[in-house]
Amino acid sequence: MSLFSDSDPRATLRDGSRRAGWALLTVTLVVAVGLSLLPAPYVIDRPGPTYDTLGAVSVDGDDIPLISLPDEPAYEQRAELRVTTVTRVGNPEALPSWVEVVSAWLSPERSLTPVDQAFPPGVTFEENQEAARIEMENSQQESIAAALSYLDIDYASFLQVADTVEGGPSEGVIKPDDIILEAAAQPVSDVTTLRGIIGDNGVQTPLRISVERSGVRETLEVIPRMAEGDSPIPVIGVLVSGVYDFPLEVDIELGSVGGPSAGLMFALGLVEKLTVEQIAGSLKVAGSGTISAAGDVGPVGGIRHKVYGAADSGAEWFLVPSDNCDDLAGLSPDGITVIPVSTLSEAVAALEAAMADQPVPQCG
Repeated sequence: MSLFSDSDPRATLRDGSRRAGWALLTVTLVVAVGLSLLPAPYVIDRPGPTYDTLGAVSVDGDDIPLISLPDEPAYEQRAELRVTTVTRVGNPEALPSWVEVVSAWLSPERSLTPVDQAFPPGVTFEENQEAARIEMENSQQESIAAALSYLDIDYASFLQVADTVEGGPSEGVIKPDDIILEAAAQPVSDVTTLRGIIGDNGVQTPLRISVERSGVRETLEVIPRMAEGDSPIPVIGVLVSGVYDFPLEVDIELGSVGGPSAGLMFALGLVEKLTVEQIAGSLKVAGSGTISAAGDVGPVGGIRHKVYGAADSGAEWFLVPSDNCDDLAGLSPDGITVIPVSTLSEAVAALEAAMADQPVPQCG
């Protein structure tokens, strides 16, 4: 002890060490919080809202039927046939924070994708949105065609080029307003068929495409390339629209939702609305899948998120493209049965079996 003070110098030293420790901890916390709020180079996918194709959606504050048939008789529907969606959080101009990314990484219902993979360099956010809008329009048209084909109602159709992708394989070869007649010597009248032919052709061999241009038939060659982004499939770099002449008026409204994956549920909703004897009774059904005019059901992205979203909506049955079964391995949300289908006819048959309390197909 000091001769001139009652204080212990060791206590003073300990106090100083504590203050330094608290200061260091405070600085560390401030830095950690600051870093956690910085944007992370990822996007987050999570279950999105579901929409009943037999119900209504809100547009500009008004509730309107998701599918309407202005000139057709209205039959009572008791079922729910829900479109499922995926909500993507983040884009190149508005990235999520590291806090959000860590939270998503810990959640089984969410997934992370590098932003450069979700939005390839050279493709703007607006271009991505426009492509999704065109895919949705095509999906609606093909779903109507599939439903009418299932019901043996005739219609006319052809596939027209809306535009080509700058720098893509078709630039300078295929032109806007070209009508695509054949690809690889196979007749083409819908987007899904064309997409399948391109995928089968691959990226090593030129694809022969016959088009009608200004009334003259021409045969062209394009070498597909692998698409960039989170869906690496062969593409030829064209935006096409299915042009149909239907014998009845059908209006489909789903706001800002984009992409082709609602096709199956649109078609089922339309069949239900046009059928006196209901195909789904009072079942609560959700699903996802592309569809061709011929009624073929194709795989989609984000299927695990969609199953979670369906379960959250109260659906008891989920229709999944057969090609997506492997993507659902190990996933079994409570209270929902997953049914694989490859065609619209299979989907209708599965609903009729479920309605009659009979066995239905299952993945695996």
